Amino acid sequence: MRRVSLSPQELSKNNVVQFLRQPRTIARILAGLFSLIIFASLVTDGYQNVTTSSQLRCVLNDNWVACSYAITAGVLAFLQSFLFLALDAYDIIISHKVRSVILSLDLTFSIIWSCIWFVGFCFLANQWNRSAHHYLLGSSSASASIAFAFFSIPCWVYLGYRALRGLWAERPISYKQSLDEGTVAMTTLSSVTTTSIPNSMEYHSPIEGRRASSTPTEGRRASSTPFPQTPMENRLTFLNDN
Repeated sequence: MRRVSLSPQELSKNNVVQFLRQPRTIARILAGLFSLIIFASLVTDGYQNVTTSSQLRCVLNDNWVACSYAITAGVLAFLQSFLFLALDAYDIIISHKVRSVILSLDLTFSIIWSCIWFVGFCFLANQWNRSAHHYLLGSSSASASIAFAFFSIPCWVYLGYRALRGLWAERPISYKQSLDEGTVAMTTLSSVTTTSIPNSMEYHSPIEGRRASSTPTEGRRASSTPFPQTPMENRLTFLNDN
């Protein structure tokens, strides 16, 4: 098989590479990865048991609500991140109305997840500080879930900002704005048409043409009429006749 090698310039022009380099795509991937780390760390090492009991307990102050909150939020945020990432990939073939609905949902869920992760960060950090038992294996998992819950907040805030900008760009054009744009377009078109016509192309009405054609005849008539004679010329003519 022949191996195809792409230069850095050709690779940068690839549609997939351009899509992955977009700030919204990077923020969405980071939000999904942070959510994956949060629920994966608590699922693996978030439940431990003490030496005196075989019962599994949450490493966050033995509060199963804290672990359940972080795991549930992480799973749902991970699924939503990559669902909207797929919708972003097919943004070109989506109609205007569907795109506006998707942007509205994206803005709504981004605000919700920003609040959820802010509350989750405060809740998890509070439960970790109040923990009576510090488990050997669960300490790193608890710290990772708290840290990435905090890192998720700016990601979702930025996604909400991008969705708001997209909605502003997709807003319907008002009647007055469309009328003003049409007036400007007509003015520009008329000015271009006027300047494109040569100055030599002038319009002459049929009446002016007939007047112009009749002017040489009048000139010939005027040239055929004799000039009036002076008194001296009249006297010389009289003497010659006699």
